[in-house]
Amino acid sequence: MTSTSPSRPDNCIEAHPVTEEGTLANESEDTTNTTDTTVVIPEKVPSTYNEQSTAGAAKVGESEFDFPDGGIRAWLVVLGIILSSNDRFGYVNSWGVFQSYYEQTLLRTHSASTIAWIGSVQYMMVFLPAVISGRLFDIGWFKIPYFAASVLCVVTTILVAECTQFWHFLLCQGFGVGLACGMLYGPTVGVIGHWFKRRRGLAMGLTAVGSSAGGTFFPIAARKLIPLVGFPWTLRILGFILIFVLVIPNITLARRLPAKNSQGGMFNPQVFKNLAFTVYAIASVMTFLGLYTVLTYIDISAIQVGVSEDFSFYLVSIANASSALGRIVAGLMVDRIGAINYIAPMTFFAGILTYAWPFAKSEGSLIAIAVIYGIMNGTFVSSFLFPLFELGPLADIGRRTGMVMTLSAFGVLCGLPISGAINRQTGGFEAVGLYGGSCVVSGVGLMVLTRYLALRSWWGRF
Repeated sequence: MTSTSPSRPDNCIEAHPVTEEGTLANESEDTTNTTDTTVVIPEKVPSTYNEQSTAGAAKVGESEFDFPDGGIRAWLVVLGIILSSNDRFGYVNSWGVFQSYYEQTLLRTHSASTIAWIGSVQYMMVFLPAVISGRLFDIGWFKIPYFAASVLCVVTTILVAECTQFWHFLLCQGFGVGLACGMLYGPTVGVIGHWFKRRRGLAMGLTAVGSSAGGTFFPIAARKLIPLVGFPWTLRILGFILIFVLVIPNITLARRLPAKNSQGGMFNPQVFKNLAFTVYAIASVMTFLGLYTVLTYIDISAIQVGVSEDFSFYLVSIANASSALGRIVAGLMVDRIGAINYIAPMTFFAGILTYAWPFAKSEGSLIAIAVIYGIMNGTFVSSFLFPLFELGPLADIGRRTGMVMTLSAFGVLCGLPISGAINRQTGGFEAVGLYGGSCVVSGVGLMVLTRYLALRSWWGRF
């Protein structure tokens, strides 16, 4: 019997798929071949959303990719996203400090709900451009858009220092900083999907720690620097810090798999034929309508019940710091028991705490709310895109996550001004807590419905 040679046949020409800007895709799959026959591995077919079909789809489609799930290169990607999230969500999550400062100084002639539009637009713009950045990522464009967004983030932050009127802040801090952070955030979910599969939840949980670190650092830095160097130089210093933070991700982040131009365009309405996807998209919108209410107004509510201004601003940092625990644990638990199985109960507790927050009248009770709420909030924000990996093919993950994030942007946009308007009409935060908590709890109910539609059962791993 003649043994088969493991070398590549002479008549087999190696093809290197070309990705972004002419670089060669670095697929880690075994390139050896023992036959002269070209084998075409079919594209992953979207699951029919039960456990059996999901397993079958994984065998047929995802087996073509050898995910590193670790190693120096993969963990450098994680490091890059940690630093990137330090900027994109950490910086944005410090809005509560700016809201309080503007109400008392630069924009004191404007109502709280009017000022909240700056923060709402900023939060919205973090999500809104995801449908564009996600689609660009799918077709192979990542490095150039990411670098352009990094430059925009630094420039608009420094320009906030020159703002004097409401529309100045809305344009620079709302639209400018928000758009930059959105273009930085959108494709990073796809990058993780290229390098991790079995340990994807852990990787995402670790990357989300950057948001917690930034959300802790930036509010304290801003509050301490303003009395020392003034508001303009505070923003300039923050801009210089962002330059350092964004250099490393621009070096370490990269695609791994070849680009795939899936049919359907940038916004593919066909995915809404999947009822589970549609319900989950609505769940995300509902949750974001109320999720940032506590983070934005806990500082102001503390001052109203007698907590000193010198301490109240720390509540935002405390909430963001404690969210690190929620993000890391979420990454571990999602891998073990399923995304919605963990996200839904944790987000439900966030809704309950939103109900309870206005009734916290002492420094100690507000600290407790900030710590526990931060953990629950961090769970949802870091993990709400995980279920989308199970609702379609990996080649389309950038577009699917981008669509859900863009739709969620409208929930983020409307939530804070609605809360501010309720506060102005009622003179307190009790009704605000009722509104925010009800939105979050309603979102959780829709998450549970999504799991039922995916599994055709109220129980199971999803």
